[in-house]
Amino acid sequence: IACGGKAGKGDLHRIVRASDGTIAFDATGRAAGRGAYLCSEACLEKAVASKRLDRALRASLTDEDYERVASDMKQAIRGATG
Repeated sequence: IACGGKAGKGDLHRIVRASDGTIAFDATGRAAGRGAYLCSEACLEKAVASKRLDRALRASLTDEDYERVASDMKQAIRGATG
C-alpha cells in the first residue's frame, strides 16, 4: 500500500483490522478481517506517515497501534532472515 511494488502474497507482510476493531500484525496471512499488505519496514513507515495504512484498514490507528504492529513486524522479519 505504500510503495506500490508487486510481490507474491507470501513475500508481503499483512496488517489486519479484526471485526472488533483491533489492529494487529498477521504473521499467518490468514487472520479474519480487513487486511493491508506491506513489503518492508520502510513501507510501513511510509504508510504510517502518509496515513495510507489508516485508509487501507478503514480505521484511525493510534500511536500504540503503530508501535505494536511495527514491533511485531520487525520480529517476524528478523525471525525469517536469521
